[in-house]
Amino acid sequence: MDWDTIIDLLQWPAMVVTLCAAFLVGARHARRRIVGFYTFIVSNILWIIWGVHDGAWALIALQAGLCAMNVRGIVRNDKT
Repeated sequence: MDWDTIIDLLQWPAMVVTLCAAFLVGARHARRRIVGFYTFIVSNILWIIWGVHDGAWALIALQAGLCAMNVRGIVRNDKT
């Protein structure tokens, strides 16, 4: 399996991680929400890697913005 195929397949685990993160962020407990935000950051990184490979610059910009919001979510939930 070549490098391009591996990066192309990266979109599937990125999608699964994103769905898991969304589930966790919806939790009632702050600790689970924080784990969800960290999980979202992992998905942001995976999507950025995939986006760079495919030249999807709007997706990269979106993921960078969402990553900043996830950091904000961690900070705000960590205070509770």
